[in-house]
Amino acid sequence: MTKVSIILGTRPEVIKFSPIIRECERSGLSYFILHTGQHYSYNMDKVFFEQLGLPDPKYNLEVGSGTHAEQTGRMMIGIEAVLKKEMPDVVLVEGDTNTVLAGALAAVKLAIKVGHVEAGLRSYDRTMPEETNRVLVDHCSDYLFAPTEKSKGILIAEGMAEEKISVTGNTVVDAVLQNLELSEKRSGILSDLGLKRGGYLLVTVHRQENVDVKGRLEGILEGLKRLRSELGLPIVYPVHPRTKDRVRGFGLDLRGIQCIDPLDYLGFLQLERNARLILTDSGGVQEEACILEVPCITLRDNTERPETIEVRANTLAGTEPKSIVEKASMMLARERNWPDPLGDGRATERIVKIIWGSQ
Repeated sequence: MTKVSIILGTRPEVIKFSPIIRECERSGLSYFILHTGQHYSYNMDKVFFEQLGLPDPKYNLEVGSGTHAEQTGRMMIGIEAVLKKEMPDVVLVEGDTNTVLAGALAAVKLAIKVGHVEAGLRSYDRTMPEETNRVLVDHCSDYLFAPTEKSKGILIAEGMAEEKISVTGNTVVDAVLQNLELSEKRSGILSDLGLKRGGYLLVTVHRQENVDVKGRLEGILEGLKRLRSELGLPIVYPVHPRTKDRVRGFGLDLRGIQCIDPLDYLGFLQLERNARLILTDSGGVQEEACILEVPCITLRDNTERPETIEVRANTLAGTEPKSIVEKASMMLARERNWPDPLGDGRATERIVKIIWGSQ
């Protein structure tokens, strides 16, 4: 039987891999999880595994933060040691993080096949570290699991062999559909925060090109404050400590915005589902908003999820306050009747069939 190593290191990767891990458990497939600990200690991530009913990783590298080179290098060293010991037939990675790059490169150097879940996404902005990771991993992978026909076309245009590419849909659809009912049963986040369904705006801002640049972060915060004034609705913002440090360091403030600590997945899923509008610079949140039929504004100048814009579930606003307010008005007036371009909830089924049935 094919033995697979699932390599992950961030919370979005845990979420998007959760349907695949569940299917492995259900079917008794041969696999193990390697957690790099890219952003946080495993103990901080453990609640995600517990809430989603996932088994603990077999290996935990606890790499933590650092420069891109330091972090990627430490991860490659640790991943290589595990792969030499286990010698899986295939390594599965998902998305565009340094964990994905380190896992793919370590596997390739050991002549282990690589499967890239969410292949073919492009923002065409090489100032984003994630864009470099996406391109490099796609070009060294043996299995390219493209979420849409558009992403397949991008891969073919870049010279990838068509026989390596499978259009599977995005596992984020599977994850949202599987976890939504669970979140309704277990999370009382709305009552905890004193919020009403459809009576607030939800914000996430974390990308370094936004939070590390004073002008961009200042523009976003000013835009949010104008929205709060014009709409009279609470603006809820789960803020990471690093972003709070940047706000203080730049001499900015978060007054007028309801700041809360980062949430577990089920609580955040409920906040997403019941928001009137979502403003974000996260690729995963763009996808989840689209699936949940909540209008979304992307606080960036580009996106690697153009399908969400094409179906009118999402729009680009950049970071200028005027643009943010104008785009909010446009999206609030839009009917929530778009088709879901990201898949039918069966991506896991297709990926598992291809990987575990390939040898």
